[in-house]
Amino acid sequence: MTSQNERGEDREDRSDGEDGLRRFARIWSRTIYPATQTSLTRAELEDFLHPLAVRLGEALHAHPFTPSAGREVGRALVDDAHCTSPDALPHALGVVESYLVLYAAGLAPAAGVPGALGVDETRSRCARLQHALAAGFTFAVRERTLGEQEALSRAALAAQTAVEEALHASETRFRAVFKDATIGIGIADMSGRLRDANGALARMFGRSEEEMRRRNLNDWVHPDDAPEVWRLHRELARGRRDHFRVEKPYQRPDGTMLWTNLTVSLLRDAEGEPRYQLALMEDVTERRLLHLRLRYEATHDELTGLPNRTLFAERLERILSPGGGVRRFGLCYLDIDGFKAVNDSLGHAVGDQLLVAVAERLQSCTTAPAHLVARIGGDEFVVLMSDPQDTEEVTCLARSLLAALATPISVDGRELSVRASIGIVEGAAGRLEPAEVLRSADITMYRAKDAGGNRYALADPDSEARAIDRHSLTNHLPGALERDEFFLEYQPLIRMSDGQVDGAEALVRWKHPVHGRLGPDRFIPLAEHTGLIVPLGRWVLEQAVSQACTWAGGQPLRVNVNLSPRQLHHPDLVPDTIAVLEAAGVAPSSLCLEVTESALISADEDELKPLWQLADLGVDIALDDFGTGYSNLANLRRLPATTLKLDRSFTQGLQRHPADPVDLTFVEGIVSLAHALGLAVTVEGVETESQADQLRQLGCDTAQGWYYARPAPPGEFAKDWARAG
Repeated sequence: MTSQNERGEDREDRSDGEDGLRRFARIWSRTIYPATQTSLTRAELEDFLHPLAVRLGEALHAHPFTPSAGREVGRALVDDAHCTSPDALPHALGVVESYLVLYAAGLAPAAGVPGALGVDETRSRCARLQHALAAGFTFAVRERTLGEQEALSRAALAAQTAVEEALHASETRFRAVFKDATIGIGIADMSGRLRDANGALARMFGRSEEEMRRRNLNDWVHPDDAPEVWRLHRELARGRRDHFRVEKPYQRPDGTMLWTNLTVSLLRDAEGEPRYQLALMEDVTERRLLHLRLRYEATHDELTGLPNRTLFAERLERILSPGGGVRRFGLCYLDIDGFKAVNDSLGHAVGDQLLVAVAERLQSCTTAPAHLVARIGGDEFVVLMSDPQDTEEVTCLARSLLAALATPISVDGRELSVRASIGIVEGAAGRLEPAEVLRSADITMYRAKDAGGNRYALADPDSEARAIDRHSLTNHLPGALERDEFFLEYQPLIRMSDGQVDGAEALVRWKHPVHGRLGPDRFIPLAEHTGLIVPLGRWVLEQAVSQACTWAGGQPLRVNVNLSPRQLHHPDLVPDTIAVLEAAGVAPSSLCLEVTESALISADEDELKPLWQLADLGVDIALDDFGTGYSNLANLRRLPATTLKLDRSFTQGLQRHPADPVDLTFVEGIVSLAHALGLAVTVEGVETESQADQLRQLGCDTAQGWYYARPAPPGEFAKDWARAG
C-alpha cells in the first residue's frame, strides 16, 4: 500500500517535468525495494526499473500486441534486481495493475487516430502483461530454485556416499541446507515412507515435522493429479528414471488446496542401487491463484461478469471441432433493439445498469452446465447450447429469452422496456467454422431486426447469400465510379399526339466485373444508404446533359434524369446542376429532374426551395411514380412539378380487352386534374398498341415503354430517333 506521504509525493511528481513512466518507475521502486535482496540503493533501483517501465509502456500500446515484454521484465526482476522475496511478485503486479495504464497514456495514439485503443482493450492488454510478468518472474524463480535443488541433490548424495572420515562434515553441511532451505524437502525410502522432512515442508502442509515423518508418499493422491504423475513415480521407484518434475496439488488438513512444483530425484548407493527418494516442493498456490484471477479477468466481462468474446470464441471453437465430443450445437445471437437511444437519452450509467439487468435475466433462462451465456459486445449477447435435441429446443430457448425481457426493467426509478432481436443458428458440429457460424447468426439477427425487432429468426442460406451479395456490392461501390464501371442507357419519351420523340430518360446501369450487368434496383438503394448516390448522381447528370448536347444537332431534345431523396437534400444540388448545364452549354429547359412522389410529398418548404430555384431557372420537375405515395392531390399545388409520371401499376388494366373500367376511370381523373393544374402527364410501362391508344384517347401527353423502345445505349438510341424523325 502506498502511504499518504507517498501519495503526496506522487502528486508533486505529476506536477514536475518528468515523464509519466519515470514516475511509474519511482512508485514501483518504493513498493518493491523492501522485498529485494539487492545491494542497490532505492534511487539506483529506480534507474534500473525505468527502462523496464518503458518496455511495458511500449508493449501496452504496440501494434501488433504481444505480452512477451512482460515475461522479460519478470525475469529481469529476479535475475538482475534479486526480487526473490515471496512478497515481491504481488507488490510488483499491484503497481503494474494500478499505475501502468495511467502513466503510459502518453505513449498511446490520440483518440480517433488509427491504432487508438479503447478502455476495455487497454485493460485487457495490461492484464495480459501482468500474466506474462508473473510467468517470467515464476520462470526465473524456478530456474534459481532448480539450481538450489541440484545443489541440494548433490549435497544429499554426497552425504550418503561420502567416505567415513568426511561424513560428519558433510552431514553438518547438509543439515544446515536442509533445515534453512525455503523450499520443502523430504527424504523417503523406496517404499515411500517419509524418513525426514524439513520445516518448510511441514509448514506447507500445516503439520509438525514429526507428523510428516509418519506419512507415506504413496498416500498423497489427489483427484486433480495429472494422469502421468503416478506413472512417473512408479518408474522412479523401480529405478528406471532418475528424476521427474510435475505440478501437483495436495489437500491440507484444513481442507485448503496446496499447489506445488514437485521435483523427485532418485538417490543411489555406492553400488548404484536405489536407496532413497528426494522430494523438493515449491509452494506455487498464490501464483496459481493469481494466474486464475488474471485468466478470469481476461475471459469475463467486467461489467456483467458474464464470459466475454474471448471465452465464448474458445468454447465455440471447441464445440465445433470434429473431436470436441459434441454432435449438434445451437446459438442464439441477441442484440438489444434501440439500446443506443438509452445511452443517448439517459446516459451510459443507466445503460450499464440496464445491461447488467439484461445479463441476469438471460442467465435465469438457462441453468444447464452445457449452456454458455456471454456478452460479446456493447449490447450483444449470445447463448451457446451443446447437443440440443432439435431446432425446436433452440427456438424454445429464444422465446424464453424474449419472454424474460418482456417485463420492464427498473433502473434508477425508471421502468425501461427492453426489446431484442435474436438470430438462431442450429446444426451439426464439425461442418462450419466459428467465423461462419457467427456471420450467419449476425446476418440472421439483423434480418429479425429489419422485420421489426422483438423477435427471433432462423438462419436461412438464401437470405444470407443475398445479404453477403449486398455487402459485396456495397464494398465494391466506392471504386466502381472511379473504374468507369457505370454506363447509361436511354429510353425515348414519345409525344402521344403525333408519335414523335419528345425526350429521353437516362437510366444508369452497372457493369460489375463479377456479377455482370446490374440494373438500378440492385445498387441504387445501396448507393443511397452509403451516400455514394451524390457523386453517382452528379456523374449521371453530367453524362446525360453532355449526351443530350451531342444528339441535339440543332434540335432541342429534353433529357430526364432521376433525382434521389438524398440528392434532393444535398446543399450543392442547385449550384452543381447549374454548373453542369453551363459547362455543356445546354438550356435549363432541356433538363427534367424526376423526383419520386414520396420524396416530394414528405418534404417541407425549406426542402422544396432548391427545386423551386431550379424550376424558376427553367428546369422541368417531374413527379415520378405518381400514385404510389397515396398523397393528397391538393398538395400538388405547393410543389414545383411540371409533369406527373403515372406509375405503371395503374395502367396495366388497360392492356386487357376490354380495358379495366376502374383503371380507365382512375387515369381519366388523374389526367383531368393534372391538366387543370397545368401539369403534363407521362405514362410509364406502355407495352401494347391498345394500351397506347387508350392512353392517347384519355389525353396523356407523353409515354414510354417497351411498346415504343427498350432502353438502349446512346448510339442505338440515336439511330432509332433518326428513323423516328
